[in-house]
Amino acid sequence: MRITRVTTKAGDGGNTRLGNGQKVGKEHLRIRCLGGLDELNSQLGLTISGVEDRGIKTELQKVQNDLMNISGEISLPDKSPDLLDRNRVVKLEKRIQQVNAVLPKLKEFILPGGNEFTARLHVTRAVCRRVECDLVALFRTESIDQQLIVYINRLSDFFFVLARYANQVAGNNESIWEHPA
Repeated sequence: MRITRVTTKAGDGGNTRLGNGQKVGKEHLRIRCLGGLDELNSQLGLTISGVEDRGIKTELQKVQNDLMNISGEISLPDKSPDLLDRNRVVKLEKRIQQVNAVLPKLKEFILPGGNEFTARLHVTRAVCRRVECDLVALFRTESIDQQLIVYINRLSDFFFVLARYANQVAGNNESIWEHPA
């Protein structure tokens, strides 16, 4: 489905259409998932606006395309369009291992922060976690490909290690959670 116009000029009555033309309420869990994916992609766009490293920027833009592909799959119930390349999960896992290999071992929880870019990565990660929860809820009530959930789960891990890496490159110390002993 391609967007040919933005407004209907008739109002929507609190309803919208999925990619297959099915009319559902805007409170429908599938629509909540699509809204969450849109928010995640928008937050990632804001995060990318602070990237100086062209390689990381390109990598994150590929993730934005993945999120659009996942949205496409979610918008088409009862179909398997296979828009998300199934190798993307494997590539994310390899990239997580690669980045994590140059980071100090975690001994305690860290507080989100650092410079503006790393703080944005942490916010993006938090939005990603919420999207994962919504996708799991949808998976438990309707048919969606479980690989979409796996991808989003790995993606939040990727944002976490990338934030740690970006902090390290910027020379920022990680803030450790100071919990009562």
